[in-house]
Amino acid sequence: MNPENLTKEAILKAFQALSDELARLNTKGELCLFGGTVMVLAFSARVATKDVDAIFQPTQILREAAARVAEANQLPLDWLNDGVKDFVSAQHKTIQGNLPQFPNLRLVMPTPEYLLAMKCMASRIDTLQKDGGDVRDIIFLIRHLNLSSAAAVMNIISSYYPPNQIPVKAQYLVESLFEEERI
Repeated sequence: MNPENLTKEAILKAFQALSDELARLNTKGELCLFGGTVMVLAFSARVATKDVDAIFQPTQILREAAARVAEANQLPLDWLNDGVKDFVSAQHKTIQGNLPQFPNLRLVMPTPEYLLAMKCMASRIDTLQKDGGDVRDIIFLIRHLNLSSAAAVMNIISSYYPPNQIPVKAQYLVESLFEEERI
């Protein structure tokens, strides 16, 4: 499978296989999903994502089970990864939302406000073109939350992250989206 093309169907198939693998091990797991996966599954704001960013428990069991799922389903070995952990806020807030659930695998996600804050904190420079993933997701979330000013967005970000840790690029991006009337 193309690593840039984890569609909703492919993600759900992988999660079902992961749940089945956990059942075989007589255990249950939990994934807190982030990023593009939430945009695909919870908001239908994207058709696909390149990987599944998550924090998961039990960590080692899920890591090993995900590797077996990858091999059986021709997925990249890092289709499920915890690289997002560096962006997790001490104010971490999650919900189940409308995410699908599986017998041995519980899925949760950040609140939309928290996801917006995380996306702004990451705001990868190489995706600042109009169709870039982070920018597209940030615009979607600002609209979803009915925010009408850069200040409102910055207030949300600072409710999750200390102001001295918010990158200047995040503020610049948010302000430019409103100034350029892309919201």
